[in-house]
Amino acid sequence: MPLFRRAVSGPGNHYLALDIGTEYVKALVCVPEGTKTRVLGVGRKRQRLGEMQSGAVTDIAAVINNCQDAIREAEKMAGATTGQMIMGIAGELVKGATTTINYTRREPDTKIDLAELKNIVHKVQWKAFDEVRAELAYETGYNEIDVKLVNAAITDVRIDGYKVANPLGFQGKDVTISIFNAFAPLVHYGALQTIAAELDMELLAVTSEPYAVARCMGFEDGGSFSSIFVDIGGGTTDIAVVNYGSVEGTKMFTLGGRTFTKRLAQSLNISFEEAEEIKLAYSAEKLEKQSHRVVREAMKSDCEVWLSGVALTLSEFEHVDVLPARILLCGGGSHLPEIKEVMESREWVQSLPFSHKPQISFLHPKMVTNVIDETKELKDPQDITPMALANIALEYISEEQVLSKILKKVVRLMQI
Repeated sequence: MPLFRRAVSGPGNHYLALDIGTEYVKALVCVPEGTKTRVLGVGRKRQRLGEMQSGAVTDIAAVINNCQDAIREAEKMAGATTGQMIMGIAGELVKGATTTINYTRREPDTKIDLAELKNIVHKVQWKAFDEVRAELAYETGYNEIDVKLVNAAITDVRIDGYKVANPLGFQGKDVTISIFNAFAPLVHYGALQTIAAELDMELLAVTSEPYAVARCMGFEDGGSFSSIFVDIGGGTTDIAVVNYGSVEGTKMFTLGGRTFTKRLAQSLNISFEEAEEIKLAYSAEKLEKQSHRVVREAMKSDCEVWLSGVALTLSEFEHVDVLPARILLCGGGSHLPEIKEVMESREWVQSLPFSHKPQISFLHPKMVTNVIDETKELKDPQDITPMALANIALEYISEEQVLSKILKKVVRLMQI
């Protein structure tokens, strides 16, 4: 992965979390402090229609300008420039899956050393890489060579069924490693690399946004956390399933906030911009009764269609025996009152493997415990994604564990 450097001002090692969304570019200037990070500056720039489509960049030059404006605003608020950056990638064609592979050791009485651990991770990751890449190529119609590995993370390690953080020095016969991999078409990934090059920064990582959101609550230490994360953006809805502290996988479909706005524009025979204003006023309960009723009718049918997309996407998590009975909503599109309403209806869950009716709630910025917002600007479910990116960047900045270092080397080989 290329490195793009510029000077960092003063001490503190500030970095940038950049979320290039369909509706807005959001930039956060952060400074790490141990296991947490502080947000010192926030910048936002609205994207015009045609610059992004379903989470993918369609006008690189325009998106670069929008990014520069958002970064300038964030750096001005923080009173600092940034030299390193983490970027998020989302969109319908970004696929993520956790692959669990068992490895039987020939000499279970010997202790696992670094050379053997490297060998195990290599074997596991190449097998996972081949499986998921072939699946994505099949689903999208792209050739396998046109599919790029975006990011990878080890989510679980067990030796003879015993969970360990670092396998070095352990004895045992069966090693089980779970690795989450996110893939995207080369054209999509390449556009982000071009943007990063133009922004003249060291690229810490390009990471899958739904994976970052699924990891944002700092649950790694306790293995009992289970939830479904539903992030409704402008162009897509991203879904991540977490079971017992491990990210099972991520999927997306192309229905988001803009779909609802377009429906409203057609129903009321007005422009997209006017429809967006009315939709926002409706979500904030600022419309008078008659207008409220008209908008509600238009939104209700679209929310039903959106919900069928959620149900279909969750049904594709075939390897998950029981879905978590907790659903956390975030993203700008989650403001529509009908979204939570339709999800709380009983019918849609009956065809899915829930043990009981899921509880629906919102993911609020205060729940992202490792990210401390000193600007007081981050108070909305749509701010979750850039905060989640700021949180995941800590893993790339901090002193890494042995396993993560080995995996990173394997990933670099795969990205060549």
